[in-house]
Amino acid sequence: MKSKIQSTSVMKKLFIPVMLGAAAFAHAQVSLGVRANALFNTSSSRWSDISTTAKGAFNNPKDVAGFNVGLSAKIKLPIVSLFVMPEIYYTNFKSKATYIEADGSNIELSAKSNRIDIPVMVGFDVIGPLSVFTGPVFSTNLSSNSTFEGYKEDTSKNFSVGYQFGANVKISKLIVNARYEGSFSKDQRKFINNVTGNGVNYDNRPSLFMVGLGYQF
Repeated sequence: MKSKIQSTSVMKKLFIPVMLGAAAFAHAQVSLGVRANALFNTSSSRWSDISTTAKGAFNNPKDVAGFNVGLSAKIKLPIVSLFVMPEIYYTNFKSKATYIEADGSNIELSAKSNRIDIPVMVGFDVIGPLSVFTGPVFSTNLSSNSTFEGYKEDTSKNFSVGYQFGANVKISKLIVNARYEGSFSKDQRKFINNVTGNGVNYDNRPSLFMVGLGYQF
């Protein structure tokens, strides 16, 4: 009899937070949108590096490393301006690695990447149209084993995890977006010379600065 009473008490303690969470989600406001971003390689998450990359992006749009396009959902929670923002993107970008041959000549290898990114952001509406957010991004590569000037890419990993943080400014239904992406796990790749067998290591998940536009339905 005592065991039954204890079980009932535990059930009640679990039932209350579950019901509160379900009620909060039921009252959440959900909005959908489309987004497109230009991607630029940057060296680190330090503000000085991001700022330098941002200035270069506006002054020299040809320096763009790639782009992504996708869908975004904003789930506004009834808790002090908090929201959850799951997204899905098709991402295409290029990264570079420099190899020094035995004769001293430099070869710059260019690797193109196609992947599906799924960021899951948690954010806060700061004031007026401004909001900030951060969270993990899960990525799966769509293509691998590319070749470049006598080198073949050796792919051993297709899934990696990164993180993003950034800000949105909403103007009517238009959204201006800027964010930084770094990595929790390296996506180490290798270019192998088809003749000598020598390898060039490079990171297929570089740090990126993103800026773009979106439309909220």
